[in-house]
Amino acid sequence: MNSRSAPRALATAAAALLALGGVAACSDDGAADADPQRVDVVAAFYPLQFVAERIGGDAVKVTNLVKPGAEPHDLELNPGQVGQLSEAELVVYLKGFQPAVDDAVDQNAGDGAFDVATVQPLLDAAAAGHQHEGEAGHADEQSGGKDPHLWLDPTRLATVGDKLAERLGKADPDRAADYTARAAALRGELEKLDADFTAGLKTCQRREIVTSHTAFGYLTTRYQLEQVGITGLSPEAEPAPQRLAEVVEEAREHKATTIFFETLVSPKVAETIAAEVGAKTAVLDPLEGLSTDSGGDYLSVMRTNLETLRTALSCS
Repeated sequence: MNSRSAPRALATAAAALLALGGVAACSDDGAADADPQRVDVVAAFYPLQFVAERIGGDAVKVTNLVKPGAEPHDLELNPGQVGQLSEAELVVYLKGFQPAVDDAVDQNAGDGAFDVATVQPLLDAAAAGHQHEGEAGHADEQSGGKDPHLWLDPTRLATVGDKLAERLGKADPDRAADYTARAAALRGELEKLDADFTAGLKTCQRREIVTSHTAFGYLTTRYQLEQVGITGLSPEAEPAPQRLAEVVEEAREHKATTIFFETLVSPKVAETIAAEVGAKTAVLDPLEGLSTDSGGDYLSVMRTNLETLRTALSCS
């Protein structure tokens, strides 16, 4: 847990600066640039930004705390970001996913915080895939044994959108009907995506996916796949040699043709296993954030994931 102490210390120090009134001057795009005609929303990471922008439309200004290409788990907040969070009318976050954000929300957000983890019960981390001794990482401990990656089930993300529309409606009653309508439209798109995944993965020669870390529990649970994770929920965790040997054995047992790695994490471990079993590697994006050269959004990246899975699993 020592690696998690720095973000907490930084959040506490930043909060102290805020109390002294020094934050506004440190922010490039903080409260001083707030638009009085729009609801000021802070999103903790990309999928929450996507939902907030789609439901809020032109009526909201959404700030994502995580820059494109950055890994969100170990986000460290600077004083300006704490200032943005404190001044926002709504902070959309997922408790247990980003410790520094949790601390800053507790100290600064008050009634303006919306924890999407409260919308539906989260899956247990043990349900995310094959669990082995030594596989769990810091993120597993931090999340209290829960898998935070709920957005990889489009139906769950649709429900988050419905609840977010309610919260925006309370903050901005004059446009509550607009938020509800946009949430309904987004739900329609996400239900279509869900139907495409269900149909596209219905008939596959294999149903096991070998991933660099077990971020895909919601996806595999929803579409009746099985996840074999090289590490646990933490993408930074280094797998023990014993774990690597176990994954190689399982990959051979399931005749895996593809070992998946992520856009924001080094592919070296996946490449090592792929070479050992005679498989290839491919990107399966957990959508914790967009890569700097992505050019897409949640819907397009999820559809790319679907086609990647169909190819890797030989789906007809």
